[in-house]
Amino acid sequence: MDTPTLPLSLPLIAWAACTIGALFGFAAQRSSFCTMGAVADIIIMDDWTRMRMWALALAVAIAGTAGLQVAGLVDVHDSIYTSQRLPWLSHLVGGFLFGIGMTLASGCGAKTLLRLGSGNLKSLVVFAFLGLSAYMTLRGVFGGWRSAWLDPVVIQFDTHQDLPSLLAARFTLDSRSAWLACSTVAAGSLGLFALSERTMWQPGPLFGSLAIGACIVAGWYLSGHLGYLPEDPDTLQPAFLATNSGHLESLSFVAPYAYSLDLLMLWTDTSRIVTIGIALTLGVILGSLLAAITGHSFRIESFRDAPDLARHLTGAMLMGIGGVTALGCTIGQGLSGLSTLSLGSLLTTVAIIAGATLSIQIQLRNS
Repeated sequence: MDTPTLPLSLPLIAWAACTIGALFGFAAQRSSFCTMGAVADIIIMDDWTRMRMWALALAVAIAGTAGLQVAGLVDVHDSIYTSQRLPWLSHLVGGFLFGIGMTLASGCGAKTLLRLGSGNLKSLVVFAFLGLSAYMTLRGVFGGWRSAWLDPVVIQFDTHQDLPSLLAARFTLDSRSAWLACSTVAAGSLGLFALSERTMWQPGPLFGSLAIGACIVAGWYLSGHLGYLPEDPDTLQPAFLATNSGHLESLSFVAPYAYSLDLLMLWTDTSRIVTIGIALTLGVILGSLLAAITGHSFRIESFRDAPDLARHLTGAMLMGIGGVTALGCTIGQGLSGLSTLSLGSLLTTVAIIAGATLSIQIQLRNS
């Protein structure tokens, strides 16, 4: 029997992931794409432009992911977002903590990488402490609390928790038809909402959102098709050889922080590889750096005072703990997860927005 091979080698997959991350970083930096900023704009200025950008990016991600699913190029049921087990309390608590944390730390995990690429030294500290707390929640002391108190509180479905699977099971529909119907309604509604405002037709918001949505789709294709081995010769089981989780992955920026620190500390361990998540993280920094240099916005920035440092450290820790607990961040759950039409991703996204809203309002009241 012939030994199955990957369409691309692992180094090429890592370079491809880095390229996708660089495109994301460049587009997000140039268009000022930021989920926390979108929430703040609505609360402070009643400006919905950046929320419409997020909606358009999500519409593209949903449409593209559904296309990959229907074409049989990937199977989103191999991701962590669509399992039959819905740990709803973990999604809500983790998302809420993440939302508070990203407000205190001046942005989510993706925004931290963007700010780091543009010369912000605060973000270097946030990166380190977010990665540390994420690792502690994955495998350390916080992980024990999470697995004992939050993760066991679940709703168990008879099918996968994505909306097409639930509707197909409930109404005895064909899976492809359910995916086409759900993705058309979801992507179409989000797209109409996003493009109903004239400001969204300007090149920055429009092309930035389209590029970010396309990056989510490219991430699925890279990990689920180019990085997928139908039969691992060692285990004789299907394998996603370029992901840390062993599952289908797209863009997410919490656990990859932890894995990036782990790789740097154990670099001489030849069993460690540059995975898609790690390469995406590096790529976002490089893309942001390129955008900052070409846009003449690169500048070194540090903490104003000790309270500013304390806020960022607290926010970083809350994001690491919350992001791992909720299985993702504003990008991991808010774009990648929601592109699979997962109920858990919806819960997490709502909780993140609620945490950010509360935190911003408290800060405004105390300012």
